[in-house]
Amino acid sequence: MDSQRLHVIVSGHVQGVGYRYFVVENANLLNLKGWVRNCVDGDVEVLAEGNQFDLERLVPILETGPAGSHVIDVSLEWQPAENTFTRFSIRPTA
Repeated sequence: MDSQRLHVIVSGHVQGVGYRYFVVENANLLNLKGWVRNCVDGDVEVLAEGNQFDLERLVPILETGPAGSHVIDVSLEWQPAENTFTRFSIRPTA
């Protein structure tokens, strides 16, 4: 199956609730590569690469979030994979 890239912006109460660690844990379970980071406006940004099936499995996970979060909106943008990542990590706030 071809690799894809998924760029996601998650809005709501998603900072200070372990959301980034939740994303890393689930992305690793799905064997995805990429990163997650907080944005200065309170959103969380995710850039994930892997096969489309696993990326599609990540979307409802992002929509749910960890306990204590309240996701209001998830904006998705599909892109061709660039295969530049070796793991899934947390990046500094943008």
